Amino acid sequence: MDRKAVKRVTVFAGHYGSGKTNIAVNYALEQKEHFDRVAIADLDIVNPYFRSKDATDVLNEKGVRLISSPFANTNVDTPALPAEAYALVHDRECRAVIDVGGDDRGALALGRYAPDIKAEDDYEALLVINMYRPLTANARDCAEIMHEIENSASIPFTGIVNNSNLGSATTAEDVLESIEYANEVSRLTGLPVKYTCVREGLYEALKDRIENLKPIRLYVRQSFDRRRNEDA
Repeated sequence: MDRKAVKRVTVFAGHYGSGKTNIAVNYALEQKEHFDRVAIADLDIVNPYFRSKDATDVLNEKGVRLISSPFANTNVDTPALPAEAYALVHDRECRAVIDVGGDDRGALALGRYAPDIKAEDDYEALLVINMYRPLTANARDCAEIMHEIENSASIPFTGIVNNSNLGSATTAEDVLESIEYANEVSRLTGLPVKYTCVREGLYEALKDRIENLKPIRLYVRQSFDRRRNEDA
């Protein structure tokens, strides 16, 4: 990681099932290897069940501060946002990773912090995409959702993270088949594909076949993995 190139605030947003929370957790842990103070803010007010709070133990162990709603991982569905998140946006000595809820409704939470984030002008907003989710399987649909999120969040995206996967059932071929999809989303939106994510077990098989490939550990199971386990 090039410390000079890293923005102080990094936002991860995307539609349901994109896997953005796993990416945000991995990114926060990676930043902690280079910066003294790192915090991850969970602003997902839409889906209280698949949250960065699932990774509390590893975040605490590595010294990454987790800011989340007190109702995370409970059966209370509430739009409450953690007050600490406001302080994080203004604390310029701390590296901030922000995990935003799915679709335009979830992005409304980020909109509350948007004026201050844009005023500092030291942020990156990354759209996490997954071609294997029903509502973003088509590149044009994905681009449309991107614009909806931007309008609600009041912050323009600066890049794309291709995280096309089928949870634990993902194969190397599944990832390879997503590259053209990601490139098409890039062409439609004018945003660069910053990197493609793949779970650690597939990294060696793909590292010489995909540019800017990033291995990630699955700290938070995605919804389709949880349903698969429940149905088994």
